[in-house]
Amino acid sequence: MPEYDINWFFEKRKLRKIPKDKEKVRRSLEIAKIKLKEARKLFSSDFFNNTVLSAYTSMFHSARALLYNEGIQEKSHYAAYFYIKEKFSNKIPQNLIFSFNHYRDIRHELLYGYCNLNEKDAEQAILDAEDFLNEIEKILDKHRK
Repeated sequence: MPEYDINWFFEKRKLRKIPKDKEKVRRSLEIAKIKLKEARKLFSSDFFNNTVLSAYTSMFHSARALLYNEGIQEKSHYAAYFYIKEKFSNKIPQNLIFSFNHYRDIRHELLYGYCNLNEKDAEQAILDAEDFLNEIEKILDKHRK
């Protein structure tokens, strides 16, 4: 992808300012937890591609919760990643931000191309999704206080 700055995403309406919405934050976190639970079930049944897909979806909804808390609506998965990278790289470990983008790419391959993931890939995706959710919940908890 070419180099972008955050303003480009707003100009192209890939990111939009909206009123902060605690209910959307709550729902996104709930979805993130449900998708993480689904990922664990899929993993235990050896559905490794779908495990990674659910783990990524958990990460995406975790990120959405953070965006909603900021009063931001995303209209692209890449825009959500870019916003997190630009605004939260000092609060979320770099390896988790990298993983979020990595699984975004894998999601694309799983949905529109070909990808054959193994047990190790799936296990790591679950661990990364858990850590990502925990980091975002810590940030949101600080905002609530």
